[in-house]
Amino acid sequence: MWYQTIVQAFKLKELRDKIIFVLGAFIVFRLMANIPIAGVDRDQLRNFFGETGIFQLLGAFTGGSLDRFSVAMLGLGPYITAIIIFQLLTMIFPALERMYKHEGEAGRAKFNQYARIATVPLALLQGFAMIALLSGPGANILRFESLLEKAAALLTICAGAMLLMWIGELVTEKGIGNGVSLLIFAGIMADFPRNIQQMIVSYEASMAPGYIVFFLLAALMVAAVVMINEARRNIPVSYAKRMRGTKMTGGVSTYLPLNVNPAGVIPIIFALSILVFPPMLARFFESAPGWAGSAARAIAGLFSFESAFYMASYFALVVMFTYFYTAVTFDPKQISNNLQKMGGFVPGIRPGPPTANFLRYILNRVLLLGAVFLGLIAVAPQVIGPLTGVSAFSFLVGGTSLLIAVSVILETSRQIKAQLQMREYETF
Repeated sequence: MWYQTIVQAFKLKELRDKIIFVLGAFIVFRLMANIPIAGVDRDQLRNFFGETGIFQLLGAFTGGSLDRFSVAMLGLGPYITAIIIFQLLTMIFPALERMYKHEGEAGRAKFNQYARIATVPLALLQGFAMIALLSGPGANILRFESLLEKAAALLTICAGAMLLMWIGELVTEKGIGNGVSLLIFAGIMADFPRNIQQMIVSYEASMAPGYIVFFLLAALMVAAVVMINEARRNIPVSYAKRMRGTKMTGGVSTYLPLNVNPAGVIPIIFALSILVFPPMLARFFESAPGWAGSAARAIAGLFSFESAFYMASYFALVVMFTYFYTAVTFDPKQISNNLQKMGGFVPGIRPGPPTANFLRYILNRVLLLGAVFLGLIAVAPQVIGPLTGVSAFSFLVGGTSLLIAVSVILETSRQIKAQLQMREYETF
């Protein structure tokens, strides 16, 4: 049982120290999330995020840091954006592709260093955009008395993003699991008690049927997320017998697993970052006179969280980026070459290009299910909220939030079990 795994993990000093380190990183992150930037009108900021659905969705990824305008308001967004940009650039620059895919750990370390450097200008750019948006004439939420105060706020926001990036990498190195994913998970879970409180406070007897449907749909979504995350398409692989000295090796059969959802939540995050840009830009010009203001208000309405155009665009972008990102990170040709070098082959398929084409054919068929599922998860809050009358931003059906939380829990539990099994083998 799961509680027995936790007890066994805390009995081992090395594993216990890793878990305590992760919990300590969570505490530091939550302290940063509650240290506000000076010069913010709290009431107007709360109203702004309450009225603007897309920014409320972004706030869910930072655990409320964004709608508090804290030093950690950007969360790990700039770092994740930098990594995604560099992964996409591997399709354009062959040298970058060799570094990322063919130079082993040293190449990955250099690749990650480039992403860290790119995080600084991205954090400055995102921080400046948020300050300009919230201090403009249309919002008037931030009030800085001088340019020096505005510059200090911008540097503080950038420093907070870099500190979170460093904490995330420390968790990956000294803790257990992926540090970036765990910090995003901590931010999502931080809003869970507040969401439950809002549901309890707003409850009325007439809403009982809606709440029942809501919790049933939430349970179905959790089950679907677990099933899709764990789903694999196993491709049989056989290895030819070889003579190595006086010994015969090979002659075994195994499987090459293809994930139904190999891209994870990256397509959702990337699609969301694109959809945020038009309404954010429109907010700058809403108060402008004439056609500019009318066009800005029309764009803001078109990309509002409840509009059908936004839902259709979100779904289409998620499906498109699922295929695109998988093409960047999964190379059937390379896998086919590696199998051929090791004497492996797919039964009934010739080695080399025919194997690569076969893998690509299977991947495209499997990926369709994963892409459609990701798209449905992305638009789930807009559908379930009006259907049940319960807030669409609740954690249980937060779509992306739910997918990230379940994925992180499954991956971390797998790593803990692997650590326990490794120590059992060492004892044996």
